[in-house]
Amino acid sequence: MGIFQRFWSGHDGRKGNVAILFALALIPVVGATGAAVDYALANASRTSMQKALDSTALALAKLMPLSQAQLDTQGWQIFQASLGHIAVQLTQSNLQISTPGTGKLVLNVSGQYQPAIAGVIGINHFPVGAHAEVTWGIKKLELALALDNTGSMSSNNKMTELKKAAKNLLTTLQTAAKNPGDVKVSIVPFNTVVNVGTANKNASWIRWDIWESQNGSCNKSGYNTESSCTNQKVCTRSQYTSRNSCQNNGGSWVDATWTPSSRNNWNGCVQDRDKDTNLNYDTLDTTPTSSDTTKFPAFQCSYSVTNLMPLSYDWTNLASKIDAMQPNGATNVTIGLAWAWHSLTASVPLTEAAAPAQDLSKFIILMTDGDNTQNRFGGNGSSYCAQCDTRTALACTNAKAAGIRIYTIRVIDGNADLLRACASDPSMYYDVQSASDLTSVFNAIGGQLANLHLSQ
Repeated sequence: MGIFQRFWSGHDGRKGNVAILFALALIPVVGATGAAVDYALANASRTSMQKALDSTALALAKLMPLSQAQLDTQGWQIFQASLGHIAVQLTQSNLQISTPGTGKLVLNVSGQYQPAIAGVIGINHFPVGAHAEVTWGIKKLELALALDNTGSMSSNNKMTELKKAAKNLLTTLQTAAKNPGDVKVSIVPFNTVVNVGTANKNASWIRWDIWESQNGSCNKSGYNTESSCTNQKVCTRSQYTSRNSCQNNGGSWVDATWTPSSRNNWNGCVQDRDKDTNLNYDTLDTTPTSSDTTKFPAFQCSYSVTNLMPLSYDWTNLASKIDAMQPNGATNVTIGLAWAWHSLTASVPLTEAAAPAQDLSKFIILMTDGDNTQNRFGGNGSSYCAQCDTRTALACTNAKAAGIRIYTIRVIDGNADLLRACASDPSMYYDVQSASDLTSVFNAIGGQLANLHLSQ
């Protein structure tokens, strides 16, 4: 009997078989255990690589724009510094950085983990990688500031604090803009009306019939509106003021005549547009037509309000506009919100806005310190106006439905429920109990608008 036959047979052989079979069975057990250990080590390396890649993406985004060569060199340096010790060997060629679109960075890193134990079952390497995408700077942004300029803003240092906070916001956004025009801001001061500026006196979207009926002169003294004037009679011979004396002295007793004032005397204000059950132009951004019902009624401001500034990235002039604001008059939140919305669309009355686009965000910051008290349709300017709130709520709903994101800020007083519901999200409503907190609130909003976010 040969040596191998003796080995596989007999009592001694059987004992040897068990030992060999056990040894053979032990190989996959050890290999599987080793694979699990190696996989855990590889996964820990992948987690470290992902964290380092995310940090690299954010760091590069803050440095953009960079050339491809700069991205490759600085990206590798930042990645190495952020990585620490891992069980994967990497070189610069393992890190790939690309810019597939404006304002976007895509980073990929991949390597091979060399198993310490699992090699006994034929596993020679584990692929390990990470992926990150980041937007740099911010998307293009159009922001409208609808700012309460009513008389109550003169109390508790509110106007002073508002000016400081709003100008800080401008500085934040100016810094965030990587290219001129990436960020544009409009400023809409409001009380019961909005001042669009006297330069618009010939604009096709201004409605004049109401203004002309209220501003002019009657050829019979003591009558200061068209309706009161044209109900009177005068003599064609002006020295006679009664019908009898007029007719007895060769005059004719005729209707009084109303002569509208020159439009050059208009001080730039407009009221709410028409509303009824079907139209509600006062709460919409509908483009004006030739019909007066769609136009913006000219109004002679009894309380001055700083004229609005359309979308601009002239940061000096924007800051100057904020400095020019003065508190006067009663509160009509709806008209401030409506004109902020108008400033964010490309159709008349304000045409500076860009058309909606994937890389463009449009926001309104609406700030008020009191209840609605008056609009074109009612209210006395001194007490709460419930129907005014209805108009504000409808304007908020319509603007949000059109894709506008709204922040609301209540300063000490005002309808908290109305403003909270107006905000696009509960987190976008701020209830400020001290005017001195306005700066921190505007800073928080500015940080959100300018912040960088990993997209994956």
